[in-house]
Amino acid sequence: MVIESPNNAPAPSAVAPSAIARDGFVSVRGAGENNLRGVDVDVPRDAVVAFTGVSGSGKSSLAFGTIYAEAQRRYLESVAPYARRLIQQGHSPHVGSITGLPPAVALQQRRGTPSVRSTVGTLTTLSNSLRMLYSRAGTYPADAVERLESDAFSPNTAGGACPRCHGLGIARDVTEETLVPDPSLTIREGAIAAWPGAWQGKNLRDVVGELGHDIDVPWRELPQQARDWLLFTEEQPVVEVTPQRDRVAKPYKGRFWSAKSYVMHTLRDSKSQQMRDRVLPFMESGPCGVCGGSGLRPEALAVTFAGLSIAEANALPLADLAAHLEPAATLEHPVAAHGSWTSGEGTEVSVTISRDLVQRLRVLVDLGLGYLSLSRATPTLSPGEMQRLRIATQLRSGLFGVVYVLDEPSAGLHPADVEPLLAVLAALKDAGNSVFVVEHNMDVVRRSDWIVDVGPLAGEGGGEIIYSGPAGGLVDVQASLTAPFLARTAPAAAVDGAAREPSAWLRLEGIRRHNLQGLDAAVPVGVLTAVTGVSGSGKSTLVSKVLAEAVGAHVRDDTPADLEPVDDGTAPEADTGSTVAGIGGLEAFDRLVSVDQKPIGRTPRSNLATYTGLFDAVRKAFAATPAARSRGFGAGRFSFNVQGGRCETCQGEGFVAVELLFLPGSYGPCPACAGSRYNEETLEVTLDGRTIADVLGMTVDDAASALRDIPAAARSLATLQEVGLGYLRLGQPATELSGGEAQRIKLATELQRARRGHTLYLLDEPTTGLHPADVVLLLAQLRKLVEAGNTVVVVEHTMAVVAAADWVIDLGPGGGSAGGRIVASGTPAHIAGLAPEVSATAPYLAEHLGARSGA
Repeated sequence: MVIESPNNAPAPSAVAPSAIARDGFVSVRGAGENNLRGVDVDVPRDAVVAFTGVSGSGKSSLAFGTIYAEAQRRYLESVAPYARRLIQQGHSPHVGSITGLPPAVALQQRRGTPSVRSTVGTLTTLSNSLRMLYSRAGTYPADAVERLESDAFSPNTAGGACPRCHGLGIARDVTEETLVPDPSLTIREGAIAAWPGAWQGKNLRDVVGELGHDIDVPWRELPQQARDWLLFTEEQPVVEVTPQRDRVAKPYKGRFWSAKSYVMHTLRDSKSQQMRDRVLPFMESGPCGVCGGSGLRPEALAVTFAGLSIAEANALPLADLAAHLEPAATLEHPVAAHGSWTSGEGTEVSVTISRDLVQRLRVLVDLGLGYLSLSRATPTLSPGEMQRLRIATQLRSGLFGVVYVLDEPSAGLHPADVEPLLAVLAALKDAGNSVFVVEHNMDVVRRSDWIVDVGPLAGEGGGEIIYSGPAGGLVDVQASLTAPFLARTAPAAAVDGAAREPSAWLRLEGIRRHNLQGLDAAVPVGVLTAVTGVSGSGKSTLVSKVLAEAVGAHVRDDTPADLEPVDDGTAPEADTGSTVAGIGGLEAFDRLVSVDQKPIGRTPRSNLATYTGLFDAVRKAFAATPAARSRGFGAGRFSFNVQGGRCETCQGEGFVAVELLFLPGSYGPCPACAGSRYNEETLEVTLDGRTIADVLGMTVDDAASALRDIPAAARSLATLQEVGLGYLRLGQPATELSGGEAQRIKLATELQRARRGHTLYLLDEPTTGLHPADVVLLLAQLRKLVEAGNTVVVVEHTMAVVAAADWVIDLGPGGGSAGGRIVASGTPAHIAGLAPEVSATAPYLAEHLGARSGA
């Protein structure tokens, strides 16, 4: 394989550094990170450079694992050793040399579990500035004693959080109506439903009787004072009880618990999730009455700026907040500030902080996010909104001469939202920076100055530079899988012939959730439907929330279970759920499967083989060998997660970590098992000449041939190949997988099951992280699901998928409060014919269909 030089003259792929390094270029020599094969490449500075290639080709290993990692390593070498301990350090990349490398800033996709305490304000750090504004320049009430510190304006600090709701803004409490759903029952008959059952419940009823309360009259006939005490008191008197239900009455000391005390104690202290789930329905959630839902103490809410409390300012749309602060930011003759709390608005401090806030807010408004508010919780944001918020945090830094390395900045963005993104990338370049983007969006790639195409295939079939040169030159490179899509000459991914006709309709009326207010939606049955619209228009809310919950409540829900929840000390998300006035057409379904991009595991112990279940079949096959049976080894012996067969030195991890105080941690193969994860006795058992460790080290493509005699494993491997994951290793840790790879693994796990029809499949942006060539493979699998009698609904921004759909539901016209409405629905051809004023999707779909028909 050769490198294409800028003038398209082939150059040797391995050249001495001094022979090819040039001014104005970042020159990489001998990069061997992950699947890279001694890569040599020159990448220009002061340009927008797109790194392309099929999923798993090695482009991220080059951009992030090599170039950015080396820039970070060099920077950290300049930091004092003691301070270096406090910084999360990356690894030292496997590379011969890199010359011409400026400092680098990375903007990677973060796929964590969002906290309900995280908001637009905290994510962008705008909340910090707003709190400082209210602390130092706010108007305090006349009876104020002293100025509040900025932490007092944060619901996430001990000094600022509302004492009742602890800063969440949502109060969870019990009421008489929730604790006693049927007041016609007596206490003996179980009127206090929140109390435990079995012996504990009988004990409490006996205690109540000993305390002098009548347990045989209907609850509603008890005095209100007695009812309130039984339900809400904090007292826990102990009385002697003589049970009458036992043959031998043995007196004992019984303690009373009010219904509220029992519920709160169970939620707070019980280790049993089953018990916690039992008492949760007795709780009611609503805006906190003390703070009005702001999560702040009354002292902070009493401070105003420009007539608004900080809670009211946080609730304003960003565009309105910028306009609200504009007069303070442009004040021409501010007065001097002083240390007293009476030093408020109109001071130099007020102007300085307001000006900074307005400038930063304008960046978000220019990125099309003016409809969001600082108080908007991040779990309610779409992927496109999250991505643009992260980008915005970098735009006000004013850095010069650095390399920005971005991981799929267009991920989750509608084509209309990509336009302002491209303007942002150009602005970064014009400011004297270099912009390196790992991208699959051909619109972004076409607008770049330089392309580095990695491939030709994925995994072991990739890791080589197919082309490195100006954007226009890639279309002539025959070995590139990207070139046909860049030139729009790739075969059409759409279904040939007429669109399928729906066999029925699923209708939902009066939908209310987030920005969907009173929406009516009709989803065709038995076809592939694409739900489109600009970022934040309500697509994910409609499909992944409303549809999933409404249908899942009536049919069997086979959605892959979420990972264990992360206990971050917060209450569940303050989301009241969907309200659907009516639903019809459910008889068309008997099953629901929702496939998202959440990780398939949070630790290296979770991997492709364990998640899909194929490893169970492999372990059983090993246990059935004569060598295993003679030793008494069962299937559990071949698991690296339990004692017995695993290596105890590394406890089945395969590697050991050495923490170095002032340097990045060092990871290496376990010295006892050499990285195999198993002990010697387990590795003595082989299947067709391979150990269990050998099997985990194989790629899906290799394993498909080696394990073809194990039906369950062969079926899983075949479906993984069909969705384009043949390059992954069976034992590849879940932590190394992208969101797109995780979603395709989930889809393959579902596809390996027997086709049964009458299932509703919901997918949220399944093409995120996929090269256009991989999108073609994904579409083939979605068609198979439809052909088997199922219904598939996908949230999508990729026009190739929208064009291949049978039906399109387009939301808009804008995002947030400007969206939430179905602006158009119909076939792709119908949507493409609409005016841009009606549908933001129409012009981009028309362009795609036109380019395809002309190809």
